[in-house]
Amino acid sequence: MATRYFNDLHNWLINEEFSSTRQARLHKAYVLWLNLIANPLAFAGFLVVLMLVLIATIAPLLANHDPIAQDLRMALKPPSSANWFGTDEFGRDVYSRLVYGARTTLYISILVTVIVAPIGFAIGATAGYLGGWVDVVLMRVTDIFLSFPSLVLALAFSAALGPGIENAVIAIALTVWPPIARLARAETLTFRAADFVVAAELQGAGMGRILFRHIVPLCAPSIIIRLTLNMSSVILTAAGLGFLGLGAQPPMPEWGAMAASGRQYLLDAWWLTTVPGIAILLVSLAFNLLGDGLRDIMDPRNA
Repeated sequence: MATRYFNDLHNWLINEEFSSTRQARLHKAYVLWLNLIANPLAFAGFLVVLMLVLIATIAPLLANHDPIAQDLRMALKPPSSANWFGTDEFGRDVYSRLVYGARTTLYISILVTVIVAPIGFAIGATAGYLGGWVDVVLMRVTDIFLSFPSLVLALAFSAALGPGIENAVIAIALTVWPPIARLARAETLTFRAADFVVAAELQGAGMGRILFRHIVPLCAPSIIIRLTLNMSSVILTAAGLGFLGLGAQPPMPEWGAMAASGRQYLLDAWWLTTVPGIAILLVSLAFNLLGDGLRDIMDPRNA
């Protein structure tokens, strides 16, 4: 009887703890949402990013033409009710290609983030936690990557790997991870000598458990902010590679490649370069505004 009572009590305490933890997380998310709404610029950036995700998700419903279907009789038509943003040199609808190009942009951004976040954190956290020669070696490798302009380095990697969207993702990821590693190292050094880390070490916890159970949650806000701010540079670099023919290959719609195809028609068909250029500008600016807002909201010194 007593055993059953203690088991019931134990289960009740676990459920209460889980409920309290969930309520605390929901409250934290609600406070974050209120702070985001209170920041007009950050909220505007959030709306543009949300619109990008929505457009990429329902692109087939929004596009009113086939983005890759050619009709030379309709080549270089100005914006009209039939073609809202005009047509390109092959008679393809620019609006439909712009909508589908949002998918390409989001695809590249998400893939780069998925690759860069764990690699950058693993390298930086390992260097900060272990220190010594491991820190020296990893940080010198990071410094080598940081010593080159990111666009130039991405061009070099992309040229070596060959044109294509997958190779462009790898090239961009190889240029974006060093700042994440630097940030993760700095955050890890801050918490390396904390009492809870020492207590975990005394209990026999390994490095992997300490990093991913104790340090990752503390580093996550700074890394998320940095990744959000990096999105604009990722989009600009992807557009630059597409503009030079090293990114997405025809006939795939991609904003940088669309801008490049309109160079020779710039005076007569301004919409070919202007429309994708404005899209790149708005999305890059939105990620910068959102990142700045998240930095102000999630910085504990502003609490």
